Amino acid sequence: MIEEIASGPAAIPAAKRGSSIGAQILALAWRAADFRIGLAVLAFLILASLLGPSVLGLSATKMDVANRFAPPIFLEGGTWKHILGTDQLGRDLLIRSLIGLRNALLIGTISTIGMFILGSTIGLVAGYFGKTVDLVLMRITDAQMAIPVIILAITILGVSRPNPVTIILVLVLAGWPAYARVVRSVTMSERRKEYVRASTILGASSIRVMLQQIAPNILPPVAFVALLDVARMMIFEAIFGFIGIGIQPPTPTFGTIIADGTKYLLNAWWITTIPGLLLALCLCSINLMGGALERARNTLLRGQ
Repeated sequence: MIEEIASGPAAIPAAKRGSSIGAQILALAWRAADFRIGLAVLAFLILASLLGPSVLGLSATKMDVANRFAPPIFLEGGTWKHILGTDQLGRDLLIRSLIGLRNALLIGTISTIGMFILGSTIGLVAGYFGKTVDLVLMRITDAQMAIPVIILAITILGVSRPNPVTIILVLVLAGWPAYARVVRSVTMSERRKEYVRASTILGASSIRVMLQQIAPNILPPVAFVALLDVARMMIFEAIFGFIGIGIQPPTPTFGTIIADGTKYLLNAWWITTIPGLLLALCLCSINLMGGALERARNTLLRGQ
């Protein structure tokens, strides 16, 4: 009976249930109009950030003092050379905003993946072994959660030159505890099920049980909701740039562009407004997708 649970037909649904639920979540979310709209907008923004600078043939760092504070095309005095205007140094605002979007998406995506992997690993280990291992890892998690993100960022980025790697490191360190706590609680429930006990009795190692039995069952639903954290990490990246501890000039980021433009709000409001609107549009598209995925997950897992 034990062998039938661990290696027979009953084991197949247990081992593949997580991936099956993941496919069902994606299929159910695709039916929602807001998911498709968000995906279309996000895909357009990603393509624009990747191809826009080369297609338009403009540089984000080239200064043209003669055209400084040029307004967007929809205002009087605007030209097609600089569709969304220029900043205080005559740099094209569209190109700078697109490169800032590319940097924000890259940092937000990589940091979310990093904190998902780190937090899920710690949560799996703590929830599976329990007792002393769980106690130690959860106290470390609690201590990390007690440190505000801004304080952590100032501490790390203040003693080293801010660059994408160090910013990603800060965001991963700040975000992994949430995943660790969620995965731990689900793992503690999952480890009591028959297929896990059967695999242990048959001699499967703890690492094999965690990676091949438990992880595929619990991580796909959590991974989908992690999409919402991409938007949150993009906001933090913009905040770091705004207060001066993000990626340093001349590399454009949303935070640095908006911070520079605050000095000219009365006469050149587009310097802050246009990158802010682009960031808001990207965040809205991600949140639309994440919200649809979360609703689909809750619908499928309700009562389980």
